Amino acid sequence: MKDFEREKLLEIFEDLLLIHSPSYGEEKVAEYIINFVEELGGEVYLDQSQDKYGGKAPTIFAKFKGQGEGVTFSAHMDVIEPNKDLKIIKEDEVWKTDGNTTLGGDDKGGLAAILYSIYYLVTKNHKHRDIYAIFTPGEEVGMLGARNINWEEVYKNMDPAKNMIVVDNAGSCDKVAYKAPTSYSYSFKIKGKSAHAGIEPEKGISAIMLAAKAISKFKNLRIDEFTTANVSKINSDFPKNVVPDYLEFSGEIRGHDKDHVLEILDEYQKIVGDLTEDFDFEKTLDYPALAPSDMEFAKKVIKSYKNVGVDAKEVIIGGGSDANFFAEEGFNSLIVGVGMEKVHTKEEYIVLEDLENTTRALIDYLKLD
Repeated sequence: MKDFEREKLLEIFEDLLLIHSPSYGEEKVAEYIINFVEELGGEVYLDQSQDKYGGKAPTIFAKFKGQGEGVTFSAHMDVIEPNKDLKIIKEDEVWKTDGNTTLGGDDKGGLAAILYSIYYLVTKNHKHRDIYAIFTPGEEVGMLGARNINWEEVYKNMDPAKNMIVVDNAGSCDKVAYKAPTSYSYSFKIKGKSAHAGIEPEKGISAIMLAAKAISKFKNLRIDEFTTANVSKINSDFPKNVVPDYLEFSGEIRGHDKDHVLEILDEYQKIVGDLTEDFDFEKTLDYPALAPSDMEFAKKVIKSYKNVGVDAKEVIIGGGSDANFFAEEGFNSLIVGVGMEKVHTKEEYIVLEDLENTTRALIDYLKLD
């Protein structure tokens, strides 16, 4: 790949980093991406679903006509705060911040890899597959962009390829994630009976004791190889001489088998119900599971990494991303990384060699000559 321009890749990356794009405020980076795509002759469709959650930027769909089996790329436009007034510190193969902000390599690195791959193929006049790209807002605050896409309207305007690469994995570029869990949040509100704790505690029913007994019976933390659970919040605030008559607690369950996760939530309700009938329970889907529909696609992507000198491997991850919602829509989604480390912190940095290697692998997969 002798005509690969590393300087152009880093120029695009720096341009993106210096555009402040917090969740709910990605409109300037969206404008940059739209202009970039249109200047290269790509088609653009804007999914204007941001009003559903109070956002300011659309989800951007792009298409570059090619030949043969297509692929869809995706990355998100929002970054974790604090990120305003970013100062990039460049040290050889690492870009980081001055310690006062996040870098925003999550996911500006993914955006840069996708945009440069398209730029390279179009401007160098290489034959390539059909290329689609989806650039989402609101990923860091619950995958709001991907979650709220109006697919019925999208398909009237564009039909993205179902094989998808989401460029948003933390860590080195040698991991191709093909499987990730679903996650459910849950909460209990337990009601007891108030009484004076020093004079007639026998007349009270402690909501705290009920919750403690229930939680002690819960399957929790590492349940099995594919399932985890955590009680993360407990709230009950009463004077020390009052038997507490109310308590709320909440947590999450993650697992690769949705039915198993729901069974555990049912068990939780039964455990609490055996102790008291006076409780409320709620569960919320945070994100669906990511599971491969075709492992052949993953093998082809790994081969492209090997073609550029990276010994990549298939991995299972424990978190959620836009890829989970795309998988629910029927996309055969993989997640790859660009070397972003210590994401969501002021110590965040990116390894440029990883960014370059993933970009080269994407190009290798797309290029037909």
